[in-house]
Amino acid sequence: MSASTRSSHGLDDRRKRLLFRCWHRGTKEMDFILGRFADAHIADLSEDEVVDLERLIELADPDLYNAFNDKIVLDPVYADGIFRRIKAFTGSGTPA
Repeated sequence: MSASTRSSHGLDDRRKRLLFRCWHRGTKEMDFILGRFADAHIADLSEDEVVDLERLIELADPDLYNAFNDKIVLDPVYADGIFRRIKAFTGSGTPA
């Protein structure tokens, strides 16, 4: 899978941008992790989670990928909230 399976129809502009950015990271691994999560949950995210996701996706792909695979620990400002939810979604963490 290399592209969104979810239509952006019905999403506000902010969530449309996030959906696109989650699928266009620069590395296929991060496209797959963030894109699949966004497909499944973008419409249901709270405003706080949207803010968390916007902040999280500003991190470099290698740092995010290594954090999702427990090779590095993210700064606490990134490591809680949406990061935990995405990690649980990917099956690499405990459900949040």
